[in-house]
Amino acid sequence: MRRVLLCVLLLIASPLHAAERLNVVASFSILADLVRNVGGDRISLTTLVGADSDVHVYTPAPGDAKRIADAKLVIVNGLGLEGWLPRLVQSSGSKARVVTASAGITPLKLGTAADPHAWQSVPNAKAYVTNIATALATTDPNDADFFRAEAKAYLEKLETLDREVREAVAKIPPERRKVISTHNAFGYFAAEYGIQFIAPLGVSTETEPSARDIAAIIGQIKAQKIPAVFLENISDDRLIRRIAAETGAKVGGTLISDGLTGEKGPAPTYIDMVRHNIKALTSALDQ
Repeated sequence: MRRVLLCVLLLIASPLHAAERLNVVASFSILADLVRNVGGDRISLTTLVGADSDVHVYTPAPGDAKRIADAKLVIVNGLGLEGWLPRLVQSSGSKARVVTASAGITPLKLGTAADPHAWQSVPNAKAYVTNIATALATTDPNDADFFRAEAKAYLEKLETLDREVREAVAKIPPERRKVISTHNAFGYFAAEYGIQFIAPLGVSTETEPSARDIAAIIGQIKAQKIPAVFLENISDDRLIRRIAAETGAKVGGTLISDGLTGEKGPAPTYIDMVRHNIKALTSALDQ
C-alpha cells in the first residue's frame, strides 16, 4: 500500500505527467517538427496534416474539431496556407490561442497572393522558432525557461544548417545556379541563397507534359543554358531521357517542399528536408 501511494505521489508531482503537458496543435508536419524541437516533452503535440500529406489541399477530418477544441495553443503557418483552418477553429468552439509562426516575415508574392512557403529559407525558419518559443512560454509560463533553452539549442542547429546551405551554393559557379522546376514553392529559397528556379514554358503542373511541351522545354534549356531540370510530374522515362540526351542537362531527383516524409523517407525532419534538397540541387548543378 505504501509503495502504491508513493507511485501516485510521484506521478502527481512530476512535471512530465501527461495531464500537465501543454496541449498544442500544429497545422502541418513541417511546422510540427519546429514546435516539437522547442516544446520537447513539456507539450502534447497534435499535427493536423501529417507526413506525406499536402497541406494545400487538406480536407479536415471529423476528429480535427475536437483536437482543436482540446488544445490550449494552435500554431499555424499563416500567409494564406491553411485556408481551411479558420472555419475549423470557429466550428470547434475552441478557446485556444491561435499563433501565426510566420509573423514578422515579409512575404514574397506567388502570383497575386502571398507566397506561404516562407520556411524554405532557413533564416525564416529561425523566425518561426522564435515565435513558437514566445507562444509556448506565454501560454505556459511555468515552463518558459525550458522552452527558451530548447529554442536556443535548436536555433544553433539551424544556424549551422544555414551555413551548410550557403557553403554548398558557393561551390556552384554563378552561371550554373539555375534550374527548371515545376515547383512553385522555392521562392524564399531562391531569394535567400541565389539559385534561380525557372518555370517550364507552357507546362501545367497539374498534368504530365506532352511531346510538344517537352520540345518547348528542350528549346528553353538550350536557349537559357540551364544545367538542371526538376520536372517531377513526368512519369515517362523516355521523355526524361530525351531531355537529358538533347540538352545535356542533368535531370534532378525529388525536391521536398510542402510536407515532411515518414520516418523511413529522406526527410522526416525539417533539417533533413533542407539537407535533402540542397544535396539534390548541388548534385544536379555540379559540373
